[in-house]
Amino acid sequence: MSNARPFKVLGIQQIAIGGLSREKLKTLWVDKLGLQLTGTFESAGENVKEDICAIGHGPFKVEVDLMQPFDPEKKPAVHATPLNHIGLWIDDLPRAVEWLSANGVRFAPGGIRRGAAGFDICFLHPKGNEEFPVSGEGVLIELVQAPSEVVDAFARLAG
Repeated sequence: MSNARPFKVLGIQQIAIGGLSREKLKTLWVDKLGLQLTGTFESAGENVKEDICAIGHGPFKVEVDLMQPFDPEKKPAVHATPLNHIGLWIDDLPRAVEWLSANGVRFAPGGIRRGAAGFDICFLHPKGNEEFPVSGEGVLIELVQAPSEVVDAFARLAG
């Protein structure tokens, strides 16, 4: 097990909230709290209809995804855990996945792929197993490849 972590978690990229009605979620997050609706995403294969909202601006913007299942009886059940997952900006996603895997962290199926917001992503599994005992302990965690402007902004902040 290597102690030299070859990547940095820069900050929160997103919070994903699930429910049976995107409209009810939007009423709170957009209409009442004033988040900006920046896009939508739908994937029958991932069983999700999603409104993408934003808090803040530029490299420090945090995405808030409001997710409703196509079919509440199918998996993944994006609504079953109201706080569906959190997303973390990562400065070097491939190195992070390699190092974390080598250090016992369990990943959800699917590997690194393009996410709804256009960034490369992957997920840490919410439950460990015998081979990979380290997990989110009940929380699904998305690792998101930070674009260069986010990496640079956090580097300037760390100064």
